[in-house]
Amino acid sequence: MPQVFDAIVIGAGAMGSAATYYLRQRGQRVLLLEQFALDHRQGSSYGHSRIIRYAYDHPEYVELAKDTFPLWFDVQDKLGEQLVVQTGGLDFGPPGEASLEATIAAMRASGLPYELLTPAEASARFPQFRLADDFKALYQPESGFVKASKAVLGHINLAKAKGAVVKEGTAVTAIDVGSNSVAVSTANEAYSAGRLIVTAGAWAKRLLQQTGLDLPLAPLRCQLNFMAPTEMAPYQAENCPVWIAHVAGLFPESIYGIPSHGGSGFKIAFHGGPAYPNPAEISREPDEENVAALRPFMRAHIPGIAGAPVRESRICLYTQTPDEHFIVDKHPEHAHVAIGAGFSGHGFKFSTTVGKMLCEIALDGDTPHNDSLFKIARFTG
Repeated sequence: MPQVFDAIVIGAGAMGSAATYYLRQRGQRVLLLEQFALDHRQGSSYGHSRIIRYAYDHPEYVELAKDTFPLWFDVQDKLGEQLVVQTGGLDFGPPGEASLEATIAAMRASGLPYELLTPAEASARFPQFRLADDFKALYQPESGFVKASKAVLGHINLAKAKGAVVKEGTAVTAIDVGSNSVAVSTANEAYSAGRLIVTAGAWAKRLLQQTGLDLPLAPLRCQLNFMAPTEMAPYQAENCPVWIAHVAGLFPESIYGIPSHGGSGFKIAFHGGPAYPNPAEISREPDEENVAALRPFMRAHIPGIAGAPVRESRICLYTQTPDEHFIVDKHPEHAHVAIGAGFSGHGFKFSTTVGKMLCEIALDGDTPHNDSLFKIARFTG
């Protein structure tokens, strides 16, 4: 006989861990299934840090960030451990660059504090950075980073302390959706529940095909690099902001970074990478060419790290939708199945809110948070 729960969550990354936490907050008997070990390196959620910010190129994400910061502070209070480190955030790039101009416009409409800096003003405040004379710069003081692995494990540990069942190393082999329940099989066990939440990252597309839903989700191979300059102090979190260089017209992609903390090294990466149809096909070996492609940007705009050795490089997966907006919605044919997918390399900061939204969608059929950008119907008609 299958083991019975109120809700099953598939995938224990950022979104699934948060959904499990909020389901337990609602008193649900919840099972969280993870095909790999908890806090594994195969997907999208492992690591020292992810940027959190209000400065966004779309006003609905700014509003979602307003919901998100208080939720993170509540979770870290419950853990008794800092998850959010606020360093301030610097966005910069050439005039007319679409994402930068949209970010400036969204901040003007937001009611939040920000400053527009000239290149000279930005470099005077943050001498690590050298901006071209015609660049624009925006500074938002509340930006920073979330301690990624600690946040995922924090949600899980809080949920387990309240009775959630968490099984790692347990891949789902079959999903059978009934009219008001779901059966989930693994290699050794069978489970059933009234609600299912799928948060399987790069593996979501193949799992959801078992439910009759084929979503345009593309796994991307993205490389994170952590630099180790001889003089690290200027690049530590207490002295350096998180930053986004809106330079997709000058380089293959926009480029972003996070200051060093806890011995991480100074993080720098392209926002994106090549797509693969199957995450199992993605090589996990970092490429020296990726770092070499970043060196001209470093020489031009962060010269103090331009010749620095790489402390570590590793592969992280994006799961991208065609419009780079998330999917946070109920299954179009099965209202008791909720889906969180396609976070396109910018979802982690919102994960505690997304987990809450998925819990609300699964249990209540809707969420009070604005989810208008995230509907499945934009892909299914």
